[in-house]
Amino acid sequence: MDIADLLTSRGVIAQLRASNKRQALQEIARRAAALSGVAERRIYDVLAERERLGSTGIGRGIAIPHGKLAELPRLYGLFARIERPIPFDAIDGKPVDLVFVLLAPTTAGAEHLRALALVSRLLRDAATCQKLRGTDNVDALYALLAARAESDAA
Repeated sequence: MDIADLLTSRGVIAQLRASNKRQALQEIARRAAALSGVAERRIYDVLAERERLGSTGIGRGIAIPHGKLAELPRLYGLFARIERPIPFDAIDGKPVDLVFVLLAPTTAGAEHLRALALVSRLLRDAATCQKLRGTDNVDALYALLAARAESDAA
């Protein structure tokens, strides 16, 4: 599995305008609905419910919201670069500006965990994150995400 299995350039939001976590998740849910065909509200509710269990802000300005939906035929990834970092209740207390949302079918047990691990490894790399923060071009962001994941697999 690599990032290209989860994410297309249509799933990249280069300049997300949001002032809080709720707005960010709503906008990402809107984009996810267009990609997946699942209702926007349903996606938002699953992501918001996961956040109520504990923030998916993993620190260093990064969040990996995720959830499972029975209606999904496969895994979907969406990446958003937020224009100005927002409060996200991250474990280090710092605001978030890089968000990778992962949506999985309810039947995706180990596959969902592998995808979360892949995204986590990708965003753990400080140089990759610096490059992602350095551009607001969709194609460049997608290329950075896909190229980094391919080099990890090699």
